[in-house]
Amino acid sequence: MRTSLETQIGYILHDRGLKLALAESCTGGLVGNRITDIPGSSEYFLGGVVAYAYEAKVDLLGVSWATLNSRGAVSREVVIEMARGARNIMNADIAVSVSGVAGPSGGTSEKPVGTTWIGLAAKGGEWAWVFQFPGDRIQNKSYAAEAALQVLLDYLQGLG
Repeated sequence: MRTSLETQIGYILHDRGLKLALAESCTGGLVGNRITDIPGSSEYFLGGVVAYAYEAKVDLLGVSWATLNSRGAVSREVVIEMARGARNIMNADIAVSVSGVAGPSGGTSEKPVGTTWIGLAAKGGEWAWVFQFPGDRIQNKSYAAEAALQVLLDYLQGLG
């Protein structure tokens, strides 16, 4: 039987004494929900911010209005600022952020429904990845949460 992503992440964070924070938009807390499904996750999970509106991204995470207005919420720049903000406000070792167009509306030719950016901020740097998911709103949220957890696991395993 395959060990869940959140279980694998929990083992690594616990073993290394690392603390995790999250900044979620389109997933609405789904990543945090999965992390907290694991007993004992309070040892390594500090918390998450669900910042859906622009105002919440600015007020809670310190995302720049200039970045939001020039790049849009679903962008490399914004997810990096979200992850950086979550890491800073919670004094975490690692923070992961998610922002996307879940659908069914809101997509554009540049950012169609399913476009999702995931950011990661840690002591060693800041990174972002873009994904294009093929589902409806609920499926895209699930795909985005799964991708965020996979990105985090890949990063942690790369620290080896």
